[in-house]
Amino acid sequence: MKGLRWIAGGAASIAAVVILLISSFQAAMYLDFGIYEKEYTKYQVLRALDMEMEDAMYVTREMMAYLKGDRERLSVVTTVEGKEQDFFNEQDRLHMEDVQGLFLGGLAMRRWAFAVLAAALVILAAVCRKEMWKTLAGSFLAALEILAALILFLGIAIARNFNAVFTKFHEIFFDNDLWIFDPAEDYMIRMLPEGLFFDMVIRIGGFFLAGLTVLLILSIVYTVRSRKAGDGRILAE
Repeated sequence: MKGLRWIAGGAASIAAVVILLISSFQAAMYLDFGIYEKEYTKYQVLRALDMEMEDAMYVTREMMAYLKGDRERLSVVTTVEGKEQDFFNEQDRLHMEDVQGLFLGGLAMRRWAFAVLAAALVILAAVCRKEMWKTLAGSFLAALEILAALILFLGIAIARNFNAVFTKFHEIFFDNDLWIFDPAEDYMIRMLPEGLFFDMVIRIGGFFLAGLTVLLILSIVYTVRSRKAGDGRILAE
């Protein structure tokens, strides 16, 4: 039973991390569309595209709706470079179809993670109801030690050379070169410069670390209280 208890605790901890990570992506991308206006101003995107902010935000909202499956086809007619035309070309559509697959796959993974978390909690409640939260706290602290090392490694890599990490990400998750754009021909790469992606990674990391910090504090508090309660029982005896 003890082995099952810690396996369930580990599964619950990993599931919680997956849920938090994917939710951080979603929150960073969709919680506040005002962030895109700030980014477009910061990187002078409107000048590069010869667009008005209203048109750029219209394209942005439609593009983000497509990523989460709310649009069947990525085609947005707007005014860009002084002409009314489709903002996206065929390469844009093919690449964004791949990106949509990743995003929807992430949402599906989060649903599975919720299922794993629920199952793990049921198992823990059945095998160690009195020590359920103690097990969860201990499992999360153990998982966080490994996760901290991964976060530190990735953080150093991003700080040293974000372009290399960005490129490697695309090479791992895409089996084609459709993600390589020509700024002279493709509006989308002008709208989404590398600096914007860097800022978005920092934003995602902020949400993720904030969530991890809350779970860490709760785990530490519960662990300390459990130890004090255990010490109190020993003294009483």
